[in-house]
Amino acid sequence: MKRGKELSGIEKVAVFLITLGPDVSAQILKRFSESEIERITMEIANMASVTNERVDNVIEEFLVLSEARQHMLNGGLNYAREVLERTLGSHKAISIIKKFKESSQIKPFNFAREVDPKQLANIISQEHPQTIALILSYLHPEQSAVVLSGLEPEIQPDIAKRMALMERTSPEVLKEVEKVLESRLSNLLLQDFTASGGIPSLVNILNKVDRGTEKHILEELETYDAGLAEEIRKRMFIFEDIVTLDDSAIQRILREIDTKDLALALKGVDTEVSERIFKNISKRGAEMLREEIEYMGPVRLRDVEEAQQRIVAVIRQLDETGEITLARGGEDAIVI
Repeated sequence: MKRGKELSGIEKVAVFLITLGPDVSAQILKRFSESEIERITMEIANMASVTNERVDNVIEEFLVLSEARQHMLNGGLNYAREVLERTLGSHKAISIIKKFKESSQIKPFNFAREVDPKQLANIISQEHPQTIALILSYLHPEQSAVVLSGLEPEIQPDIAKRMALMERTSPEVLKEVEKVLESRLSNLLLQDFTASGGIPSLVNILNKVDRGTEKHILEELETYDAGLAEEIRKRMFIFEDIVTLDDSAIQRILREIDTKDLALALKGVDTEVSERIFKNISKRGAEMLREEIEYMGPVRLRDVEEAQQRIVAVIRQLDETGEITLARGGEDAIVI
């Protein structure tokens, strides 16, 4: 294996996980993609032993990066750089800041994330809808939800549409928008040109706005692009979100679902999801459902996902007719 200072990122992760032990490492590995897990575990398997020096080097780098990130979040990029320079020297500080930029840990509009959302809505309300969409795509979903709800209803659907269709933004445009907003908020300019926006970003925000705003935006999007509106609806409530509903809502949903679809949908889901389902059916019904799942044997992932989507469609329909209410913005789910 390479010397400590020459370790690759994957090798450093492997060393770090080895020092944490199997229980903690298993929890951390869940955060990675399947391909990353394979690469990391392969590195761990290839490390017959790890010297104390390598462990110390990796942990020290982790602690420094963690502390630098906290400084950046609390006081901005310049503050983080100043602290690092005093602690580690100019050369090391520049190296660490560069790593943050390359790993996209320093996000655009970071200076706006501590601003009151209602105040921010007032500041950007007169901007072009594309500019507003760009800004909201980079803020925390909870903050963007409040801002979006605070804008004029006439422009909300247009902004939502632009967010959903947004892909990449040129560094020049992003820099100019940051500069204008920075001057209004009198905060630090943070530069980073990562991709954002798109349907996932919009869905994350719509899941947190009030029901009136959500309904208005989706109805207007429907007239603009029915396919886009349907894709957004599909992603706004996934099958695993059933655990967020109360028992009475789940029982109402189960009355509308085909048993075969339910058995297929439960193949391979988290224990928490299946336990909530079994909790809300009779003992005999639970036995029959388990038998159905066992009898089914191996199934294609696509078939499971399609069954889950059919159940989600039923849930959305019950929500739209008012028979159940999906939680929005911290509301509790209720059933009528």
